[in-house]
Amino acid sequence: MQQPGNEENMKQLKAVLTIAGSDSSGGAGIQADIKTMIMNGVYAMSAITALTAQNTTGVSGVQNVTPEFLGQQMDAVCTDIRPEAVKIGMVPESRLIAVVAEKLEQYQLKNVVADPVMVATSGARLMDEEAVQTWKECLLPRAVLITPNVPEAEVLSGMEIHSREDMEQAAEVICREYSCAVLCKGGHSQDKADDVLCSSEGTVWFNGERIENPNTHGTGCTLSSAIAANLAKGMPLTKAVENAKAYLTGALSAMLDLGQGSGPLHHGYQLP
Repeated sequence: MQQPGNEENMKQLKAVLTIAGSDSSGGAGIQADIKTMIMNGVYAMSAITALTAQNTTGVSGVQNVTPEFLGQQMDAVCTDIRPEAVKIGMVPESRLIAVVAEKLEQYQLKNVVADPVMVATSGARLMDEEAVQTWKECLLPRAVLITPNVPEAEVLSGMEIHSREDMEQAAEVICREYSCAVLCKGGHSQDKADDVLCSSEGTVWFNGERIENPNTHGTGCTLSSAIAANLAKGMPLTKAVENAKAYLTGALSAMLDLGQGSGPLHHGYQLP
């Protein structure tokens, strides 16, 4: 039952749609996205691309939804509660990617943040070449921001990345080629967690120290979802990224357990 006065608060919430896979352990994917969005003050909705059997140690099974059903989910959301921003995570095959792109165009959805779930932290490829090509051709032109890690930025830019200078150059190459802003995440480095944002307005670095917290499952999902939530609330892109990185860094610094219930979200962490 709603408390008196909650109706007005509900009306003020901006809606955000996450399009991604479900993580049965709750630490990443749709579950992490929804928790992040709620903690960042927006109304979360979802369109699930795949069901996974996984936990913090790995994935033991994946069941993709059909393209028709993914389209039905997006239709149901967009014809009723229009999202002010969209976060795209794991879309595992070309047919599903094409449906997402079609619906983004059909409903003219804005503030699209795409997290290219192409390469795992271990280096394992999560998309085949056909899916990567479809992702580039169909989703990148519709995104306001993409958030690749270093291995994914290497795939998108076609260059090797070994330094801050390489990260910045790769982000510039991707930004120029695909006409969208790029946040290249440096969390794969050994001693730093510096990210670089490249957009039509220039290049901005977000510096951060590596935090010795082993529970990092779902951090990429959390960061991109927080950015989408901030964009939905009307923040400029640079501020949206800055606040999202501070949200995630604060959670990791507090040694909250991201692997068990998606950390900063499950434990109620939020920015002051």
